[in-house]
Amino acid sequence: MLQPLFFILLSILWAAFVKQPIILADSHRLAEGRVGCPRCAEDGSENSRLLQKADALYSDFKPKEALRELLKIPDGDPAHHEALSKISRIYIDFGDMIPEPDGREKRLGQYRMAEQYARRAMKADPASTWGHFYVAVSLGKIATESSISKQIDLAQEIQTEVEKAIRLDPQNGYAYHIYGVWHRRVAEIGQAKRLLTSVFLRRSIPKGNMGKSVEYLTKAVSLNPTVIVHRLELAKTHMAVGNSELARSSLKAVQQLPIQLSDDPIHKKEAEQLLLEIKAR
Repeated sequence: MLQPLFFILLSILWAAFVKQPIILADSHRLAEGRVGCPRCAEDGSENSRLLQKADALYSDFKPKEALRELLKIPDGDPAHHEALSKISRIYIDFGDMIPEPDGREKRLGQYRMAEQYARRAMKADPASTWGHFYVAVSLGKIATESSISKQIDLAQEIQTEVEKAIRLDPQNGYAYHIYGVWHRRVAEIGQAKRLLTSVFLRRSIPKGNMGKSVEYLTKAVSLNPTVIVHRLELAKTHMAVGNSELARSSLKAVQQLPIQLSDDPIHKKEAEQLLLEIKAR
């Protein structure tokens, strides 16, 4: 009886990362400067040309073709942080494309590749938000496919890397998004489940904070006001703390926003359903 309970517990803990790849895949198109690297200039070099080509392929939902171009860069420049972080992003996508229920080892293989490239990116440029960001996301993905004790062991590093990503780039709205959802999900874990985890696994689960969830998701909205999923998750946090009016406002705003990202139709439909739930209360 305990094992299913623990799986439910940790699935809640890491749900903040489960739906991220589609957001991440599209988010780089929203950045200023070169896609996903605002401070990187187009200098006419071969690497710049390869990155432009890879960005265009990725935007056309051709990750395999994009990866081929990106992998040419570390051959000549092993410490190219931009290429390394974008390679990590693609391996995360690949892992998410492997269907349930029998692809666990294959997914883990892709996520571990993503982690390796993310760590290389972080080492190449410790001051870049994206290396830390993708370390956090790849570890979150690995956690969803790992044992309960492993998931809990990874919790602190994931939290640390998300915080570093935010500290290094306070304009990284997607890092705020992840951390805001993380706080809500962890805060929703009941005391009984925490006690069971402490007794049987001798590990403690990090504590979330609903106030922080509101703060971080509000920040994500302010940085990317047209991104639907930010407002949707903010509405969910408002609902979780019983603030139906603010939740309703966020959900209505979703209805007015244009579809930009690949998951937006799904998010719009979910927002409509949540509005109906609020009206029924």
